Amino acid sequence: MTDERMGEALWEAVRRLPRGAGIVFRHHATPLAERRQLFARLLRLARARGLVLVRAGDLPMRGEMGVHRGRSRSLVTWPVHNAGEARLARQAGADVVFVSPVFGTRSHPGARGLGVRRAEALARTLPMVRIALGGMNARRFRTLHRFDGWAAIDAWLR
Repeated sequence: MTDERMGEALWEAVRRLPRGAGIVFRHHATPLAERRQLFARLLRLARARGLVLVRAGDLPMRGEMGVHRGRSRSLVTWPVHNAGEARLARQAGADVVFVSPVFGTRSHPGARGLGVRRAEALARTLPMVRIALGGMNARRFRTLHRFDGWAAIDAWLR
């Protein structure tokens, strides 16, 4: 998951991702022309490294490999914070879901995490690829069951 807080650290974070990993491009506050340039640069790097790049938000980006919370002929990812959103993800035919926040996170100050039990219960209802998000890192991921992978912002900045 990207956002403006990453700054130039974005490039090192992307270089650290394992081949086959994915990036959800979320630079919502970046002016459109700059956002398109940033996406194009990130797309070149993603292709060279064998990464998947999907776009969040309403504005299509040239070369996008999928869409986060939207309709697409290609990959569809979806946020799931509760049972209602799990139902929406299934109805949308999402290929990948991000169950979050599993733990407390800096990007949502004051918001309580789902906790392991509730996150795993939500994941159990989802027949697609399930990614744990929110306060995640490799150590925390190893404590979870029912998830296919994990995503983060801050964990990649360290």
